[in-house]
Amino acid sequence: MAIESQGTTLEIETGDGAANDITAITQAAICQVSSTSHGMSRGDVVTFQGIVGMTELNDTTAMVIAVETDEFWIDVDTSGYSAYTSDGTATPALYTAVGEVVDWDGPGGTSSIINVTHLQSTAHEKMAGLLDEGQYTMSINWDLGNDAGQQACNAARLARTKLGWRLTYSDSTAQTWQGYCIGFSSSGAVDDKVNADITIEITGAVTTA
Repeated sequence: MAIESQGTTLEIETGDGAANDITAITQAAICQVSSTSHGMSRGDVVTFQGIVGMTELNDTTAMVIAVETDEFWIDVDTSGYSAYTSDGTATPALYTAVGEVVDWDGPGGTSSIINVTHLQSTAHEKMAGLLDEGQYTMSINWDLGNDAGQQACNAARLARTKLGWRLTYSDSTAQTWQGYCIGFSSSGAVDDKVNADITIEITGAVTTA
């Protein structure tokens, strides 16, 4: 069933929330993390630190794909990781919504094509290369003087900072990624409002939940 665009939000990472103490982590294809009254939601992005035992998770980030009061799940295969022993925290990123968004395009990229044709080939043979998620672009009504999200985008562009971004659709599906704001340009005309275009260069994978 189709969903409507209205209600879709784009957010930029602007800080960290409170760290949540971890009491257990499973070794599983879809990892379950136990943390009493963690208060997180589907689509949150967490950073793990200080874990004893399953140290492979330390200093990594993952998106929360499901929650219960004292547990949350991440789309990380920990079945081959060391067993959890004790300690550790999960700290969610804080996001600020970019206001006055009019339209957007992305994320969505392509893979490069590697030619693997050889002398015994009877036609060109190819294999897919690494996925490049490309860019996320959006048009906005200019409100740089008042909107905290627009200000954060412009600050990230000026500082050339890699940050987290979250796109939440009207059906609550969320996509998250890391990226650089590489463009923030304004435009206008007679008897018209001031518009702006923002371009985010995506680095790494896009996670959907």
